[in-house]
Amino acid sequence: MMLDWVWGFVGGLMIGGAAAVYLLFNGRIMGASGIIGELVDRTGWGNWAERLAFLAGLIGVPYLLSLLIGGETHLTSNWLVIVLAGLLVGIGTRLANGCTSGHGVCGISRLSLRGIVATLIYLLAGGLTIALLRQVIGVI
Repeated sequence: MMLDWVWGFVGGLMIGGAAAVYLLFNGRIMGASGIIGELVDRTGWGNWAERLAFLAGLIGVPYLLSLLIGGETHLTSNWLVIVLAGLLVGIGTRLANGCTSGHGVCGISRLSLRGIVATLIYLLAGGLTIALLRQVIGVI
């Protein structure tokens, strides 16, 4: 538990590095919800292979790391909660026109007011959701 912050730091470095590489090679902001969303609604099929590679890395790297270090989520092992959370995050990112990788990592680094405000709202909503699910409903 004492070294959990190290994994958060390493994860942040990986996301920031991926955003920088994506911007360097593509000239576009790396927003995971946009990359995935445009595959789903078929508006991004012009570069589908790049998008699928991004998605494979997004899912595959954490899975491989969990196999190597034996990691698991500290919140819940309830797969229904995990799947519902993922779906709700996906819906929310489409409604907000972006996710934390686009607004948080890329938006804040560009001093975008929209990115800063969106990130603050994401953090507040996430904290309230955890408090509600853990303290009130008892699911987590």
